[in-house]
Amino acid sequence: MTAPAAQTSPGIEDGNGPPVRRVALLSVHTSPLDQPGKGDGGGLNVYVREVAERMAAQGVEVDVFTRRSDPAQPATSTIAPGVDVHHLDAGPPAPVDKEEVTNHLCAFLLALQAHPTAGTHDVLHAHYWLSGWVGRRIAPRWEIPLVQTFHTLGVLKNSTLAPGDSPEPPLRLHAEERVATDADRVLVLTCGEARLLHTTYGLSGARLTVVPAGVDLDRFSPGPTQTDRTEGPELLFVGRLQPLKGPDVALRPLAEVRRHVPDARLRIVGGASGNGRGRTGPDELRALATELGVADAVTFEDAVAQAHLVERYRAAEVLLAPSRSETFGLVALEAQACGTPVVGADVPGLEAVVRGGGTLVPNHDPVDHAAAVVRLLTDPVHAAATRRAALAAARAASWDRTVERLLAVYADVVAERVGVSADRSVSPVEGSSVVAERRSA
Repeated sequence: MTAPAAQTSPGIEDGNGPPVRRVALLSVHTSPLDQPGKGDGGGLNVYVREVAERMAAQGVEVDVFTRRSDPAQPATSTIAPGVDVHHLDAGPPAPVDKEEVTNHLCAFLLALQAHPTAGTHDVLHAHYWLSGWVGRRIAPRWEIPLVQTFHTLGVLKNSTLAPGDSPEPPLRLHAEERVATDADRVLVLTCGEARLLHTTYGLSGARLTVVPAGVDLDRFSPGPTQTDRTEGPELLFVGRLQPLKGPDVALRPLAEVRRHVPDARLRIVGGASGNGRGRTGPDELRALATELGVADAVTFEDAVAQAHLVERYRAAEVLLAPSRSETFGLVALEAQACGTPVVGADVPGLEAVVRGGGTLVPNHDPVDHAAAVVRLLTDPVHAAATRRAALAAARAASWDRTVERLLAVYADVVAERVGVSADRSVSPVEGSSVVAERRSA
């Protein structure tokens, strides 16, 4: 049934081919219902849930497929009108290491093929390489186009490893190459990611579309905090406690900051990543704080729901984002939407998000990160200008804009499949579509 006219979006039906009425989203290793910032939950979870709900509001029916990780999970959960999350049996109904999910991909593929909705969708959109492995096998069976978003690439992680961190395995690198090559369209979050895919795998611009993530501007906004401020200005780190995200780099500058601002404190919000092992888990960070002599100035907090996370952003004077690599700095964007400046590492994902809303340091030297923090804490004019720039950067991003671009891509790939050639060139900077239709012979 065609969506009501009042809900119709150019991305659903724009005259170039059949309307896109039903979309399947694959998120094999982590569910949009999982808590971001803990285990394998992160920006991908937020992305999938936000776009699913907003696509449904535009009249598109959305099925999200993920692996069952708890025997209590129902077969299907309706999280919003028009959005169903399906938990498929693939391996034990329990959390497993992300590295072990590869052992259950065949089982997931079989469960997906046997699902009652199999073959009823217009587009399949896979998120992360594990989902891409499944997607490139199931999309031909369903005779629908495959759209792929990697969110992060193994080749990028391996080129920016933290000291002592484990590299991504060859299996992942090979799978990402195959998925990138076979997908009808690869969506990237930044121009830097597009360049990486082009130089690494030779993908042409015609097969790459920049679709940045967004921010919920209704939720993340400046306002009075509900969190009680302890002594002094508070610095904030939000994310999984893994070497890639650099929580140790967020902790190390604190002693230097306190030489200039003695009552400065740091709040670390997040849980151990994956299996909980690693050099930057909660125990390792507590030991490091003790070694640095700042244990009394550091607060550790488990990952919190986004409704409460906004309070942490508003309470902080500065967000620390010292990632070793970042495909898209969703946390930095959320903080800026609350008017909180960012001090982060100068990596492509953050460069695309932060701009004037903070300072990007071209290394991971604690002294340099501390200097950027101290300036924000001691120079009111600079801090006020940075907050204004942060708010402006956030206002330019929204999930509705992300969904508009997604639906345009879906319309493109469906049109190509039915023989209507819609020649759309997408600006690598803006991600906007320019349509020049031509009917194929």
